[in-house]
Amino acid sequence: MKKVMSLLLAMAVSVGAFAQSTWKSDGAHSQLKFDIQHLGLSTVSGSFTKFEAAVSASKADFSDGVFTLTAETGSINTGIEQRDNHLKSPDFFDAATNANLTFKSSSLKSLGNGKYSITGDLTLHGVTKPVTLELWYRGTIENPMSKKPTAGFRVTGSIKRSDFNIGAKFPAQMLSDEVNIIADGEFVKQ
Repeated sequence: MKKVMSLLLAMAVSVGAFAQSTWKSDGAHSQLKFDIQHLGLSTVSGSFTKFEAAVSASKADFSDGVFTLTAETGSINTGIEQRDNHLKSPDFFDAATNANLTFKSSSLKSLGNGKYSITGDLTLHGVTKPVTLELWYRGTIENPMSKKPTAGFRVTGSIKRSDFNIGAKFPAQMLSDEVNIIADGEFVKQ
């Protein structure tokens, strides 16, 4: 009887350890960046400074994770105010009409060594399209300061601005159609 009770207790603890959990991005240790080629001569980079990201998962390796992101398009920052204002205008993001960009994953495919192909719907400039990026799960530790479980992720890949009707007046010779995405951050278990 003791063996049966011990087994049931062990099963209950195991189920609890893999229960669905939510992790939210730590704003102080997370970034959402992009870069684009200008005239084929230089790379211009920027970021969105106001965003929230989260992941829900029941597996310790996040292989069943569902990732979400919402960023304020008006928080775009390239370090040049005049350019930022132009990017917020109807020529590009039209931040007054399309205040947010969003992403929600629909599938993860393991590539090995903590790397995944992540596919989901990206809504940008009022257009929703499926995109596939690369996700790198960097591991989980107990944060020595907060004592909370903290996981690290990096997402990289590229999208085409033409797919989202961004900067349609500007040909690829001026601004590359391909825009590189780099998201990096720490997520804290809630």
